[in-house]
Amino acid sequence: MYAIIETGGKQYRVKEGDLLRVEKLPVEVGETVVFDRVLALKDENGLRVGRPYLQEVKVIGKVEAQGKGEKIIIFKYKPKKNYRRKQGHRQPFTALRIERIELG
Repeated sequence: MYAIIETGGKQYRVKEGDLLRVEKLPVEVGETVVFDRVLALKDENGLRVGRPYLQEVKVIGKVEAQGKGEKIIIFKYKPKKNYRRKQGHRQPFTALRIERIELG
């Protein structure tokens, strides 16, 4: 059984036991997170697709870590004009373990 959820403007295919890195969520490590924006659910009864969401389905996960991704370098320059800008960025993320998919 798997579900397709939406969080942080992105869609993820998840099943029980998956480790997932999503956009940073304002929760502490060890807390549980409930995703109610479930777009689709595939189980033994077949595929169910929401319009736009399935109301009776929830995905529950537990936060394992908060962190930052690898650094990427943004470098701009204009030739012959002595203009150079170097900047780094590390995208924050929340790592969570999917515990269960609940049917209402």
